[in-house]
Amino acid sequence: MDWRPLDHQPPRLAFTTTTGTALDPRNLNRALTMLCRRAKIRSVRVHDLRHTCASLMLAEGVAVRTIMETLGHSTITLDTYAHVMETTLREAAARMDDVLRDDTDKVSGKDDDPPALGMLNPV
Repeated sequence: MDWRPLDHQPPRLAFTTTTGTALDPRNLNRALTMLCRRAKIRSVRVHDLRHTCASLMLAEGVAVRTIMETLGHSTITLDTYAHVMETTLREAAARMDDVLRDDTDKVSGKDDDPPALGMLNPV
């Protein structure tokens, strides 16, 4: 079942007041601060949660376009997420290394042989 706003609620609002109207962002941050205090955790802003969401999605290999659409951005500044991108790039390189080693092992039949030249430079 898909969630739909009530007839009196404006569409596409993630957070509303108890009467269904748009929530003032300052009130949302105040409510989040109170929840953090009650949970005895470090206080964060809603914007911090958006950044965390984007960082986690990047770390899990979600496409940048999907992240942009999820967060409602027309563009995304990847410099902000460079720490995540560095880790993701390392993981991608390790995966590529694994794939190339697996393919080489199948061709050579040995695990310790260097890759055949033809495998690295296809003609």
